Amino acid sequence: MPSLADDGAPALKVFASVLPVQTFVDAVGGERVDTEVMVRPGQSPATYDPSPKQVAALAEADLYVRVGVPFENAWMKRIQAANPGMPILDLRDGLPLRTLKAHDHGHDHAHDQAHPDQDAEAMDPHIWTSPPLVRAMATALRERLSALDPEGAALYARNQQRFDAELQALHEALEARLAELDQRAFLVYHPAWGYFADTYDLEQIPIERAGKEPGPRRLSALIDQAQATGARAIFVQPEFDQRAAQQIARSIGGRVESATPLAGDYAANLRRFARILVEADPTSNRSTDDE
Repeated sequence: MPSLADDGAPALKVFASVLPVQTFVDAVGGERVDTEVMVRPGQSPATYDPSPKQVAALAEADLYVRVGVPFENAWMKRIQAANPGMPILDLRDGLPLRTLKAHDHGHDHAHDQAHPDQDAEAMDPHIWTSPPLVRAMATALRERLSALDPEGAALYARNQQRFDAELQALHEALEARLAELDQRAFLVYHPAWGYFADTYDLEQIPIERAGKEPGPRRLSALIDQAQATGARAIFVQPEFDQRAAQQIARSIGGRVESATPLAGDYAANLRRFARILVEADPTSNRSTDDE
């Protein structure tokens, strides 16, 4: 049986690409949406293949919400074929996107643009790591859910306004916490935190390039770059090899931390990321007890 909202109306069946997007859909949709996520915890959106059960369930969906993670670039035609009448909301629409190439040069805005479909694979899909961008995404969700379910429009508006206030408070807290960092660079194995870095005037230094492990020359250059910028925090997603990160950490006196942009507990995940950056700053005497 289809799930029902509190007023007895059938809940909208929504598929979200990754866990943070599911969190946003639930925040805006509340009890009037029944959300399923494609990429589950521990799975990689770069290598994920939807299960036959998911593809079958898509045939009953009212909406698919995408952000352009790699599996979607390979699967969107088949996802659409499973339910030709299903609308697709691309949360990248209208947002300033950064290219993956920009990751190699810190927060380079030279390539910012509204996404062109033909360049989807070249664009960084991790738009949700920036709370101000999520505010825009929540507005797009409210508009699309209201169009699909006009009777729920007032609820979606209230939920979006509440979520918007939470996102603004999160942004202000992160901005205040990170504003006085002396060491504004961090290393990351997989370049998934570029929008976060752009938003808070930080520099992301990626260890891998085009999915490849760094060779000896690249490792040496990374160590030199980390020493020049004062970077001490090195972030690695759980599914990636930590050996290169550990080698760099030993050379610079840094610390390797597990961090994923895919956590469903969105606000707590970003606060933890910021706390690690503060703790890794050798000149910081700030308390981290408020986490």
